[in-house]
Amino acid sequence: MSDQVIIFDTTLRDGEQCPGATMTLEEKLQVADMLDAMGVDVIEAGFPIASNGDFEAVSLIAKRVQNAVVAGLSRAAPGDIDRAGEAVKHAKRPRIHTFISTSPVHMKYKLQKSPEEVLEMVIAQVTRARNLVDDVEWSCEDGTRTEPDFLVRCVEAAIKAGATTINIPDTVGYTVPEEHYELFKMVRERVPDADKAIFSVHCHNDLGMAVANSMAGVKAGARQIECTINGIGERAGNTALEEVVMAMKTREDVLPFECNIDTTMLTRASKLVSAITSFPVQYNKAIVGRNAFAHESGIHQDGMLKHSQTYEIMTPESVGVSKTSLVMGKHSGRNAFKDKLKQLGYQLTDNQMQDAFTRFKDLADRKKEVYDEDIEALVDENIATSQDRMKVLSLLVVAGTMGPQVCTLSLDIEGEHKTVQSVGNGPVDATFNAIHMLVPHEATLELYQVHAVTEGTDAQAEVSVRLGHDGMSVTGRAAHPDTLVASAKAYLTALNKLMARRDRVHAQAAE
Repeated sequence: MSDQVIIFDTTLRDGEQCPGATMTLEEKLQVADMLDAMGVDVIEAGFPIASNGDFEAVSLIAKRVQNAVVAGLSRAAPGDIDRAGEAVKHAKRPRIHTFISTSPVHMKYKLQKSPEEVLEMVIAQVTRARNLVDDVEWSCEDGTRTEPDFLVRCVEAAIKAGATTINIPDTVGYTVPEEHYELFKMVRERVPDADKAIFSVHCHNDLGMAVANSMAGVKAGARQIECTINGIGERAGNTALEEVVMAMKTREDVLPFECNIDTTMLTRASKLVSAITSFPVQYNKAIVGRNAFAHESGIHQDGMLKHSQTYEIMTPESVGVSKTSLVMGKHSGRNAFKDKLKQLGYQLTDNQMQDAFTRFKDLADRKKEVYDEDIEALVDENIATSQDRMKVLSLLVVAGTMGPQVCTLSLDIEGEHKTVQSVGNGPVDATFNAIHMLVPHEATLELYQVHAVTEGTDAQAEVSVRLGHDGMSVTGRAAHPDTLVASAKAYLTALNKLMARRDRVHAQAAE
């Protein structure tokens, strides 16, 4: 058998059926473009009979996709099959994917038909689909709970009627890997013309085994995996595309299979689908989760600094992540902090390093996670203010709807501690008024700008302040979890620069 595994993506069909994951036409086209570009072999674009919008989406994707097979889903009804054929007819490589339930519980309660009636419908639906396209996939819904003898009869009938792909789905996520392996092995051994069709796995994750079950099916001879980006789908979701692809790539020793996916696009695809569906990816999600290549433990960080393979089984670049993240937190050591500074391009003196590390620890106690941007802001401020003649010692601001706002500020001015209380039209105005009272000056505030350094309500605020005086203009920046503290420090940084520049100008004039 070939070791090539076909990746069949059903994000736009089964994935969109997930409650709340409905996509607009434009969004579906975006996802289809991404799937085609990353090397997906089959794109199941939708369920054409479901609505006019779904039909239009499948039709446009069929016309648009350049490389992948475009499939439309249909039930075992003539109208469904004809509608699917109409939707995919303009594709370079069209496929009709038609299904019918074969388990006892489905036949009795859902279809209300006998096994013989279902078998006749299998033959009729595949024959009709094959008259419209050359590529027909047939699925036995709830296949893993279907009686083996009846399953074999249905598969044999579907292949004789012209099905080129046979999908045995674990529709309700009921099976386990050992059962799944034996099921595919049994069917392929008992169906006379099994070699005339490609067998496919379609697993749901109700028991958390979708990926394991899919790989078990492949080991038993299946050569198509049906999956979705981020594993989205009905109930607990489908097999996650990124997980099966990287499992085959990472463990070639026990999973000697290949696929056409460009793995460096996995993270981009994950983020696109997450953004479009508004379904966040869990932080510890395999392959594409935010923490998949992040290390915070001091022991892990030490190992990673010595050799990446101590704690990573694949490179972040292989899935489209720029680099490993040594997440800095309150348990991080001095060596990890020093290495992080080196990565960020900083070379500090021993005194600067000690001061920066102390302030880093203080910040880590206040924040759940310290990002690279936090450290950059912290060190930039540390370097900029190391020679300043004025520094913030403490700041207390009383604000709210019952103004005026009151600020109590203490500064270290060239070694002397001074404190003042002021009011203002808002907390920032009160803070800047306090600085003006302690350090009288004629500088004009030309810019005051605030933005969050990182995401989250505990993010550091980075404040930029530009002061101008007598033809000179300087900018001060500071970052702190408290916006008002950052504002005071940024203002003082600019004021320090302005005074230092003024002193240099006066010195040059005197010379």
